[in-house]
Amino acid sequence: MKLDQLSRVLDEMRLPNGAYVASLSRDYSHVWIRDVCYTVLPYLNSPCDRYEKAYHALLDLFRRYEWKIDIHTSKRPVHLFEYIHARYSTDLKEIDQPWGHAQNDAIGVFLWGAAQGVRHGKNIIRDEKDRGILEKLTRYLACLAYWDHPDNGMWEENMEVHASSMGACVAGLREVSLLVDVPEKWIRRGEAALNRLLPRESETKETDLALLSLIYPYGVVNRGTARSILTDVAGKLERTFGVIRYAGDRYYNGGAEAEWCFGFPWLGLCHAMLGERDKTLEYGEKTNRILPDDGRVPELYIGGTDRPNGNTPLAWAVAMVMLLHRHLTAETPVTSGIRTEKGNLEEL
Repeated sequence: MKLDQLSRVLDEMRLPNGAYVASLSRDYSHVWIRDVCYTVLPYLNSPCDRYEKAYHALLDLFRRYEWKIDIHTSKRPVHLFEYIHARYSTDLKEIDQPWGHAQNDAIGVFLWGAAQGVRHGKNIIRDEKDRGILEKLTRYLACLAYWDHPDNGMWEENMEVHASSMGACVAGLREVSLLVDVPEKWIRRGEAALNRLLPRESETKETDLALLSLIYPYGVVNRGTARSILTDVAGKLERTFGVIRYAGDRYYNGGAEAEWCFGFPWLGLCHAMLGERDKTLEYGEKTNRILPDDGRVPELYIGGTDRPNGNTPLAWAVAMVMLLHRHLTAETPVTSGIRTEKGNLEEL
């Protein structure tokens, strides 16, 4: 698969404002904060402006709803509509429809990605207003007490404390401290809570595909915990066409749990973070086996079938394939971020 072909698929989902719709399907023709942040990761090391333009679009979104952020830097949301929304219309406005908007990981990945952009020489921060938005978002997470606050999680489902959400917030606060003042206690509380919960994803989920985010891209766990997560995900969730999100998942369940296509490249990227070349190659081969000739990577294969669902292509699934391909061709190798020194979680 050629990178330029995958990039063209992503460009089909890129909006004039620089953001991306999650998919070209009717159900996913909206803008999710999380999806945009993952979708532009292939451009972090690229000389093009896709990465910074996407973050400028999201910063403009946060500017529009700064009044809401201001309220909830001192008053914790009660109703789901009070949270910073997780998805928006293509003109980056809130959608008046009930939704699981309590998604702390979306704010965490945005903070992490903005700081990563600055580290890589991207012109993310245009003025002090942008910097102020970043600072207010850190206070929003602190007001929520994200370290013990139930949220809808990466999959936008039931409210409970999710390790993947906590890890995103820890990573985001660590990285954005490069740009704004972040009280150390906000990070330490998240690290301590995350250590208590891992390797579980939540009270109801022993393991979950979302836990891979703690390895790639965030690198907030040590090698021992990373290996435990990878053993659980591969051993319990890996299937023929991808990786199920968690045991008993009902989304697109056709007699079995749906198999998510980006699970294979995501596992490959996690092994790359650990410096495990053979396993990275193995998941590169598994990714190639399910990759459509036109590069339009589906969201998933309907459980119990060999049919993809209608959310094809899925933007961040295409991006995951691009990232793994670039690593395997050494164009932009993944740098191992799994350590046991200060800056990554220690085993208890």
